[in-house]
Amino acid sequence: MQFLLAFIVAAPLLGSAAALLPAPPGLKGKSPEQAVLRHGVTVTGVILAAAVALTLGFDHDTPSRIQATTDISWIQALNVRIHLGVDGISLPLLLMTALLFFLCALYSYFKLPTGPSPKAFVALLLVLESGTLATFAVLDLLLFFLAFEMVLIPMYFLIARWGGAQRQAAAWKFILYTLLGSVVMLLGLLLIGVTAGTFDMVALASDNGRELSHTTQILAVLAIGIGLAVKTPMWPLHSWLPDAHTAAPTVGSVLLAGVLLKMGTYGFVRILLPITPDGMATFAPYLGAFAAVGIVYGSLACLALARKGNKGDLKRLIAYSSVGHMGFVLLGIASMTPTGVNGALFANIAHGLITGLLFFLVGALKDRYGTADLDTLAGATGAALYGRAPRMGAFLAFAAVASLGLPGLAGFWGEMLALFGAFDPAEGLSRPAFLTYTAVGAFGTLLTAAYLLIVVRRVCMGDPKAGPELVVADIQRYEFAAWTPLVALTVLAGLWPAVLLGLTDPAVQKLLAGGNS
Repeated sequence: MQFLLAFIVAAPLLGSAAALLPAPPGLKGKSPEQAVLRHGVTVTGVILAAAVALTLGFDHDTPSRIQATTDISWIQALNVRIHLGVDGISLPLLLMTALLFFLCALYSYFKLPTGPSPKAFVALLLVLESGTLATFAVLDLLLFFLAFEMVLIPMYFLIARWGGAQRQAAAWKFILYTLLGSVVMLLGLLLIGVTAGTFDMVALASDNGRELSHTTQILAVLAIGIGLAVKTPMWPLHSWLPDAHTAAPTVGSVLLAGVLLKMGTYGFVRILLPITPDGMATFAPYLGAFAAVGIVYGSLACLALARKGNKGDLKRLIAYSSVGHMGFVLLGIASMTPTGVNGALFANIAHGLITGLLFFLVGALKDRYGTADLDTLAGATGAALYGRAPRMGAFLAFAAVASLGLPGLAGFWGEMLALFGAFDPAEGLSRPAFLTYTAVGAFGTLLTAAYLLIVVRRVCMGDPKAGPELVVADIQRYEFAAWTPLVALTVLAGLWPAVLLGLTDPAVQKLLAGGNS
């Protein structure tokens, strides 16, 4: 178990370096390009297999205990240690990350985005995987920061070199926003580590902020919270996200929504809630307010993009929907209750699965029609997917109803639990304020249903004979292989939520109690 976790974090880096080397003569296949793409599928597949083995070997009877730990000294002068471990909070995120990277590598093997060298593409993809996996596995504040920052450069180049229109501007906006937020976050992490005398997240969580004064906690939450909020992204720090999603290649959008956004909300749960509880209690009402505004704002932006004649880009619409969905995650965290935090963690996983599927589908539509413009898809080309490409239409309709929170699918449980947590927030928080946030969030679910049903009606329904004669390929085998696991897991989590909640709840209870239960 100890070896498996260290292997999961380090192997993508080794695979990235190997991708840049010439392929051995016997493994080149039809071309060197095919060899390096196959290398990416192999490495991510091995990482996924290791993550599954780690999950099977995990002691599910004690998910609140940190398992598969590695703890060795790294920088003695600063008391920084290479400390790795997983519990019921981080294990689902680790497994989902490994799965999404494997599916993206598989998809890219058959549909490589237009850009420079495939070697560079695979190498950057694997560096990105290592950074995201490390973020969910490290238990030292400075290591967390390094892993948190490690993803920026590969994602910047994936957008800037393999993206679509306006990719340079979108890539610069992405990296400037996240870098500025990270600089502020580093100051907060250093403040905690220097004041408490340790950067060990387990020791700090067990101490539950007793070594940190109220002023220190407030300053730390403000600084770290800004950096995490940018990555989440929280309204009004979200403006980099729609541009990045619109310009990114399909797999870039899938990973950005499915994995990178989760790093921000994970930081709130893993660092701020247990280490600075008093500071979080001070800012929780404001965090809840921003979350509630983000839910409605994201939904209204999607409604505007979905309206006929507005030339709304479907990728941009799904990006704005992420602002709303992540608002529910932040609202659950702001409640500071086990119910709300469990809902936030569940919504994290659900959003990664469902929105990852949506971006895969929109990318496939754009490949077939040459555009993601909603008016074009619904009008001139007569998309009418139910008639032209019925399987793709069914997949898109499924992803849409899952995203709007249909009971029986994964999207329902996270949003419902987040609203329940806000309905009865932690002791000391203003219940009237959180009741208001609950009402606003519930209204947001109606807006979400409205814009997603409009999208389904405009893209999937209609008379396929009304548009020009256009042959549209239905789902290909490689697309079916990449998308079906996301569909299956969305149904599984929706029908059997205890699969996730049984892992997260004991760990959340312990985290909020300062390691005492």
